[in-house]
Amino acid sequence: MVIESAALSAEDNAELKRLMESARFFEQPSTVGTPSPGTADYRQYTITVEDGGRQHTVKLVDPVEDPALRQLLRFLQVKARALRREG
Repeated sequence: MVIESAALSAEDNAELKRLMESARFFEQPSTVGTPSPGTADYRQYTITVEDGGRQHTVKLVDPVEDPALRQLLRFLQVKARALRREG
């Protein structure tokens, strides 16, 4: 699912930027978290952000421990669900 920030409301766009800054998204490693030992099934989320001339991809392994990354993920999940309903 692609979420274009230009398609978001001004309020949502500002919130997205705030969440990305809070999570220090562009400073995160390419993978955050590891599955619990013995876990066969686990969720993994991939977030890629393109901002101007820079691009960064982070894979998050559930459960997402970092509260700022968890908030960013939840925000994106809500927006993705809304887009699916509209489309």
